[in-house]
Amino acid sequence: MKIPEILIVETVHQPGSLAKVLQVIAEAGLTIEHLTAVRRGQGRTVWEITLEMDEEADRSLYDRIGQLPTARFIGKSDRVFNRHRGGKIRTVASLPINTRQVLRDVYTPGVARVCLAIQQDASLAHEYTSIDHTVAVITNGTAILGLGNIGPLAGLPVMEGKAALFADLAGLSGVPLLIEETRPEKVVELIAAIHLSFGAIQLEDFAAPECFEIEARLQERLEKPVLHDDQHGTAVVALAALINAARRAGTSLPQSTIGQIGLGAAGTGIVRLLRAYGVNRVLGADRDPRAIERIRALGGEGATLESIMQTADVVLATTGVKGLIRPEWVRPGQVILALSNPDPEIEPMVARERGAAFAADGKGINNVLAFPGLFKGALSARATRFTDAMLMAAAQTIADLVQGDELVPDPLDKAVHEHVATAVRNASLQG
Repeated sequence: MKIPEILIVETVHQPGSLAKVLQVIAEAGLTIEHLTAVRRGQGRTVWEITLEMDEEADRSLYDRIGQLPTARFIGKSDRVFNRHRGGKIRTVASLPINTRQVLRDVYTPGVARVCLAIQQDASLAHEYTSIDHTVAVITNGTAILGLGNIGPLAGLPVMEGKAALFADLAGLSGVPLLIEETRPEKVVELIAAIHLSFGAIQLEDFAAPECFEIEARLQERLEKPVLHDDQHGTAVVALAALINAARRAGTSLPQSTIGQIGLGAAGTGIVRLLRAYGVNRVLGADRDPRAIERIRALGGEGATLESIMQTADVVLATTGVKGLIRPEWVRPGQVILALSNPDPEIEPMVARERGAAFAADGKGINNVLAFPGLFKGALSARATRFTDAMLMAAAQTIADLVQGDELVPDPLDKAVHEHVATAVRNASLQG
């Protein structure tokens, strides 16, 4: 598994000194993800070089850099850990509490008036509490990223990250909640017992097949939006990317043969949304016979990895298996979206070199483009559930906001999330 490793290297401030360091990295077969000058002075520059290195990577790279006459390997940075230190989120007051009168109004005794009003009319909670801006971000840690079942506490940094993105990109308060329970019926009971605190529920990193039952039961039981992001957020962004790929290729997405490799949470969500969008033929491959039965129930066809690569116009992969798709299997003109993180089933550059018309991985086709706007739009509409119309409105909006040659827009563009929220709100209100 590739994870970021951040090198601190000092070079003499003269032509070619940095280039020699980069050459050593290239000879080690590594890709530079980020390069920045940390400081410069007295004829020397200190660089922070971010690489993606798996466990098998040759660490003698450090010695080779240190042996260069114009460079010195200083060590490794803790930048990633530093950005997580103390957590990534805070609860803050929405108004200054700076006088005794304000204190008495927002707390006791003034708050009693608001409590009694809500007791008489529960709908007033939407106006006088934060529930219309608050999302529960819940996991039991059974399928964290590409790491698997590492437990809820180890998954907390991911939940905090989701909450931080909610705050920064959509102005919502995400509250991480960890559940030490894997039985679907017990998970449902736990969430149902605390749901009143939140306007919506985001299920995150629950393993398949239990995730399907948990989401379905909660949607049936709660009169508020519930979304398993690994299924539907990923599906929305994948659909947006495919809309643009088909548009640029001058082909019809509904008439294309689409192959989905891996039918866990993300893969099943993608198949379901593609079928709802009108795609006529979807092939699915998975080692689990139960997963094949699920896709057949959605109107798809069971297939093998090899048959999908031989026949599909569009191939999506969400298996978590690094390098699963062999380069020689790629057919000229195919669209390849290898969405597993942190390691794709095939590197996009390799797929393009083998003739793919478009290729991308999970770093670019990522659900961060979807979930902030999806939840903001649903909450602003006071929707009681997410519908396919809302999901497809989000996908179409994301697709329409692309500029240049990319398949999806920049996820850090806050205007994108506002447009998605508006589209989702309108789709909800239109029924």
